[in-house]
Amino acid sequence: MKPALVTGATGFLGKHLVEQLLERPGEGRIRLLCRGSSAARQRAAGKPWDQDPRVEVRRGDVASAAEVAAAMEGAGRVYHLAGLVSRHPRDAELLYRVHVEGTRHVCEAALRCGVDKLVVVSSSGTTAVSREPVLHDEDSGYKHEIVGRWPYYLSKIYTEKLALWYARHAGLPVVVVNPSLLLGPGDQRRSSTGDVALFLEGQILAAPLGGLNFVDARDAAAGLIAAMERGRPGERYLLGGVNWTFRQMMLMLGEITGLPAPKTQLSLGVSLAGAALLRRLYPLIGKTYALDAESVRMSALYWYCNPAKARAELGFQFRDPLETLRQTVEDLRRS
Repeated sequence: MKPALVTGATGFLGKHLVEQLLERPGEGRIRLLCRGSSAARQRAAGKPWDQDPRVEVRRGDVASAAEVAAAMEGAGRVYHLAGLVSRHPRDAELLYRVHVEGTRHVCEAALRCGVDKLVVVSSSGTTAVSREPVLHDEDSGYKHEIVGRWPYYLSKIYTEKLALWYARHAGLPVVVVNPSLLLGPGDQRRSSTGDVALFLEGQILAAPLGGLNFVDARDAAAGLIAAMERGRPGERYLLGGVNWTFRQMMLMLGEITGLPAPKTQLSLGVSLAGAALLRRLYPLIGKTYALDAESVRMSALYWYCNPAKARAELGFQFRDPLETLRQTVEDLRRS
């Protein structure tokens, strides 16, 4: 049986995916393309992946076409998760190199090696975002005019278009999945759960104006496996959970933690000015105010999505959002 190849295995979603693949009977070997050292490859049960006979670890970077090609040789199913999470415009070049060029390398190698299927992970934010509380699906269109200031989402849009080009014009069996904000336990880098951490630290002083969709990373990982098994090549699937206003989420976090939830809502302009002032004042008392301007701007938008297509075609399901929030809080408090 050909090994399954996973890029980005040491990330928040990647670790849950690998764990679920290892739990599946008859899955066969799993090959990981990782940049980091063995210290970053811990299983949830505490056993390093490179000590598991079913796991083969290859050192490499998706930014290198040669390293991707070497890792792809002989692989059957491929999960491409490798990416970088950043809200800062200064990271535009790096985001493009990792997301777009990395995906090009993966698609080219997959095409040459004749893989059985490729699942490319993007973000719901490429299409599911608006200035009003509108529910979006896979046909809602890319939102260049809204996310154009954020290279992260632009690079994800280009990534999707590139992957789907290979599906339509080169015959590559590729499926694109679009998870919403990932929460749950195991986000060691706080790449997705950072906003919950800010609430725990008392740094969110006003309820944002917009709304979000979030999904448990474990459910999203199960959705990737379902996309590999049942997803139609050339299609996109939104993997989302509940759609809440940010105010609702703050209230829920307040109930779970016992901490006061902010009740005041301010205009975007006032929020940006207030956050900028606090970033200057906090160092005077020996503290850091970590809420940046881009996060404030994003929180004034609505990131609502409809996962009906994934439910119907993949059997995608998500757990109780309060369970996800509780376990996210518990995990952050332990770390």
